[in-house]
Amino acid sequence: MAGGEPNHKYNVVFVLGGPGAGKGTQCLKIEETFGYVHLSAGDLLRAERQKMDSTFREEIEKHIKDGSIVPVEITCSLLRQAMEESNKDNFLIDGFPRNKDNLDGWNHVMDSVAVVRKVLFFNCPQDVCVGRCLERGKTSGREDDNMESLKKRIKTYTDSTMPIIEHYREKNLVAEINANQSTEEVFNDVKKVFEALAS
Repeated sequence: MAGGEPNHKYNVVFVLGGPGAGKGTQCLKIEETFGYVHLSAGDLLRAERQKMDSTFREEIEKHIKDGSIVPVEITCSLLRQAMEESNKDNFLIDGFPRNKDNLDGWNHVMDSVAVVRKVLFFNCPQDVCVGRCLERGKTSGREDDNMESLKKRIKTYTDSTMPIIEHYREKNLVAEINANQSTEEVFNDVKKVFEALAS
């Protein structure tokens, strides 16, 4: 079964887009409809940070507070562990790779175990994303859904993640989705991408 055979590779779709672009919402719908396992790099890091016995705890804490990017070795280690534990083959990885270091680390650590089938890029105007995050922050309990942290996250995204999207665009792997529509309209566009992948 998954991961057990020699030369077996996981199928991965990276899900990228700015804070508030609706990545998490769409990933849940993809999971329900197409049976992919949704792995959020951020959620894995936040969960790891709660574990009192985690060797990564303090380092993750510092990076989340600063709005900076956690070292790739930690993120890849958590992603790989989650993939192996799931016993499934198809994964959505949300919010990763976020910079060149992430990409290099992924290629170094994961190239032998996973193949990137597609990069889903949720493109959404910055003001819309900010509005969504601030609204979400009222109820989400996420300490990074505030204006100060958001500014840092958007700058990190613009400076670091956009070049990753361009890198995959050159490989013809990017499916760009207009995320400034209703959830249903966005998912209609997303469905076409996954139906094509399955055919």
